[in-house]
Amino acid sequence: MSRRCQVRDAGPGFGHRVSHSHRRTNRRFDVNVQRKRYWVPSLGRRVTLRVSARGIKEIDVRGIEAVVADLRRRGEVR
Repeated sequence: MSRRCQVRDAGPGFGHRVSHSHRRTNRRFDVNVQRKRYWVPSLGRRVTLRVSARGIKEIDVRGIEAVVADLRRRGEVR
C-alpha cells in the first residue's frame, strides 16, 4: 500500500538530505497518512479511509458526505 491520501491524492515528495559538509543525498518526505473510520449516514455504514492530516481537516470542513460522493465518482469507495 502506497503512502497516498485518498481525499487529497497527496503522495510523497522528494528532495535531498544536506549534511554539515553540504553533501546531498536523496530522501523522501512521506505524507502523514492515518487510517480513519467514518460513519456515512447515506450509505448506512462505516467507511475506512487512508487520509492525511490535511485530508482530515478537509473532511471536517466539507463534510463526510461530500467527500465520499467525490470518492465514489472516482471509484475508490463502493
